[in-house]
Amino acid sequence: MEVVNAIGRRKAAVARVYVKEGSGKITINKRDLTNYFPSIILQFVVKQPLAKLDVAEKYDININLGGGGFKGQSEAARLAIARALIKINPEDKPVLRAEGFVTRDPRAVERKKPGQPKARKRFQFSKR
Repeated sequence: MEVVNAIGRRKAAVARVYVKEGSGKITINKRDLTNYFPSIILQFVVKQPLAKLDVAEKYDININLGGGGFKGQSEAARLAIARALIKINPEDKPVLRAEGFVTRDPRAVERKKPGQPKARKRFQFSKR
């Protein structure tokens, strides 16, 4: 099997994933998954599509992550892994779709408007 690549985005984070057959090693920006995401919850989020399909020990995954914060990065990686697994085996798509791993979450930060301190907050109104 050759290397399968996919891309995932969430908020400002972008994840480029390269999947090849191996022993289940996940590397993010040339660091181990446990080093990059010390939080067990974020490690779980990244591994969700693999756990759902029971292929966690079947593939070696190399991820290039950039932008955003750690939560956005972990969810971008999850989307990219799910897309790569679908490229490998298209029959897995309904299972991953049912769990919501294939859907790109479009929510992002709203831009700041002129004449306001934030996106929706207004400066305090003064009658006099």
